[in-house]
Amino acid sequence: MPSVQPVEYAVAVERYLAAAELGTASRRIYRIALDTWAWALADRPAPGGPDRRRARPPVLPLALLDHPDAAARLRTAAAHRATTTDPRTFNRELSTLRAALTWWRAQGWIHADPAAGLRPQALPEASAGPAPLDPDQLRALFALRAPLREQALWHLLHESGAPVETVLALDVDDLDLRHRRSHPSAAPVHWRAGAARLLPLLVAGRTAGPLFLTDRRAPAATPAADRCPHTGRARLSYRRAAELFTTLTRPLAPDWTLRRLRPGHPRKTPVAPGTKPGATEEN
Repeated sequence: MPSVQPVEYAVAVERYLAAAELGTASRRIYRIALDTWAWALADRPAPGGPDRRRARPPVLPLALLDHPDAAARLRTAAAHRATTTDPRTFNRELSTLRAALTWWRAQGWIHADPAAGLRPQALPEASAGPAPLDPDQLRALFALRAPLREQALWHLLHESGAPVETVLALDVDDLDLRHRRSHPSAAPVHWRAGAARLLPLLVAGRTAGPLFLTDRRAPAATPAADRCPHTGRARLSYRRAAELFTTLTRPLAPDWTLRRLRPGHPRKTPVAPGTKPGATEEN
C-alpha cells in the first residue's frame, strides 16, 4: 500500500535518503545533488562553489515532477550542468536523481519520469597520471616526522587505494577498526597494519564527526556534518591536505602529490542496494 505522499520535494528527498540507509558523508553528497535538481525544476541557476552547500534550495511541490514541462526543465538544466562540471560529477548527480525518482514512483508519490530522456556523459579515457611512489620513496615518506593526522591519512590512502575525496569524506562512525574496513553504509575502504596502528590513536575520544579534522575550530557557517561535535573543528579539505603533503615532503622531492600514494587501479565507489549511485567527489 503506498505511503502518504509528501507535499514538498524537500520532504520527499529526506524520506528517500532515510530509506537508502546512507552514511553521514554519502547522505550529504546525495542531498547536495538532489538540491541541485531542485534549482533546475524552479528554473533558477544553482549556486556554485562554497555557496552551493549553504544555499537553501527553493521550496517546490513534489507534484511538479508530474507536470508536462518537468522533463524540458531538466533537459535544459542538464545541458547547462554538463558544461559547468566534470562528466563523473554530472553522471553521479544524474544517477542520484534517477534513483530518487524510481523510489518515489515505487511509493506511488509521482507517476511520470521526467529524467527518462537524460543520458550520462561519456567519460574521458583515463590517463596514466604520475607514477605511484616506489617502495624506497614510501619508506622515506613514512619515516618523516609528520603529525599523526598526516601519517594516518597517508597510510590509509596508500593501503586502501581509495580516492582522496572518498577517504576525506569518512566519518569516525564509518570505521570498523576491528576488521580494518569501513562499515557497509559508507564507501568501501579497507586498510592494513600501518593505518590499523594509527587510526585508533587518531580517533581516541571521538565517536562521531569527520575522521580527518582541521587544526582550528570550524567557522560558524560550516555544516554540522562537516564539524566535529567533540572538538568543534572542521573536516579537512582536499586542498589543505594536498598543501600539507607538498610542504612536508618537500625535503624528499618537490613534485610529490597525494595521488601518488594510491597504488594500482582505481576502485569503484559503491552503489546503494538497487539504485543507489556511487562516488563521493564534490564540486
